[in-house]
Amino acid sequence: ALATSGPRMASKAKRAATAPAQQIGWSYAGEGAPSRWSKLRDDYGLCEQGQRQSPIDIRDGIGVDMEPIVFDYRATPFRILDTGRTIQVNPGEVSSISVMGRTYRLAQIHFHHPAEERIDGRSFEMSMHLEHRDEAGRLAVVAVVVERGEEHPVIQSFWNHLPLETNSELAPAASADLPHLLPEGRDYYAYMGSLTTPPCSE
Repeated sequence: ALATSGPRMASKAKRAATAPAQQIGWSYAGEGAPSRWSKLRDDYGLCEQGQRQSPIDIRDGIGVDMEPIVFDYRATPFRILDTGRTIQVNPGEVSSISVMGRTYRLAQIHFHHPAEERIDGRSFEMSMHLEHRDEAGRLAVVAVVVERGEEHPVIQSFWNHLPLETNSELAPAASADLPHLLPEGRDYYAYMGSLTTPPCSE
């Protein structure tokens, strides 16, 4: 420290602690945008280095006879959350799918606007990701693309109960009739992919 007159005073030891740098969270724009996901954390490396990353533009599929996905969905109370990135619905009752000899329990439903997936280059207004997990922790995600049309009563019931604040969760008295979330046609495309958000697990 410099004095205005007299001898220079000895500097006192600095005791102020340096605050740790604040970690940037992943997002869809700005510093945490998808192009930077792999640099945000060490365990996000697959977002850039992965070999089976989603979403994809589904083209030139090979027609095969695949077993149907068996949906055991039920009407259920639910909790709804605005994460700041998406709207997430957590079902209360156990709903599940069975496919390829395994049963996966429905863990959550969330939405992407516009849809992340494309089919033969065609984009869609929105997609709904039905995320399932089996007892070993393996994931099976069913993505349902949504087109603009008449009001959908189940999706509208979610919108009617949106929390007013980000990261707040509501448990409305209403229930969701989950079987009616599904399209009448149950044909599907299947591919090995990844989570579409960090850590981009394949």
